Amino acid sequence: MAHPAAAWRDLWLSCVESFGGVGDTEGHWYASTLPADCDVLEPLFVSTGLVAIAEIGDKTQLLAMVLAARFRKPAPILGGILAATIANHALAALAGATAGALLDGPWMKWVLGLAFLAFAGWALIPDKFEDDEIPPERPGRSVFLATAIAFFFVEMGDKTQVATVALAARFQQVVMVTLGTTLGMMLANAPAVFIGDRAAGKLPLKWIRLGAAACFAAIGVWILVWG
Repeated sequence: MAHPAAAWRDLWLSCVESFGGVGDTEGHWYASTLPADCDVLEPLFVSTGLVAIAEIGDKTQLLAMVLAARFRKPAPILGGILAATIANHALAALAGATAGALLDGPWMKWVLGLAFLAFAGWALIPDKFEDDEIPPERPGRSVFLATAIAFFFVEMGDKTQVATVALAARFQQVVMVTLGTTLGMMLANAPAVFIGDRAAGKLPLKWIRLGAAACFAAIGVWILVWG
């Protein structure tokens, strides 16, 4: 059975050839510019897409909306979210990759596959956070620092952090997984900061949670089938 990355690459090349309409010339040109092994990008793309979907309606996104409504300073809020996510997810990815390397074995795919299936069920549960998790508004307080600290601790034990651990254990790529999950978090939270809680009630959160659950379940099945 073909490796998933190779299958995606072949599909991409066939699409390029079809789009080009000229046939082999364009297809061969793109093939020559693509790396022989695209596995290095796989953890980036998977981590980005999975976390971006899972973060919608998540507790940390709700926190981002509340912070935006309270402080009304998008730039330092986004900077704090970015700093907190990099620090949090780098530690999570390092822990996941280390655990995956130490506990490597034929049974590991069952642990990770079942973990992602569990994430699918977790994604269906609506998130909420307590008022004491929101940093109080104090005159002269750094919005960046308040956001970074609050976001870092609220993210602890959240499903996107746990998913980062599992993704790093699966791919054994600390940097690419951290980049992917951080990008996914920013893709989901940047619009939330600018829009604020005004549009929160208009988002189809039920269907978004179902989509996130489906993505987690698909990766779980993929790990169990292809290892």
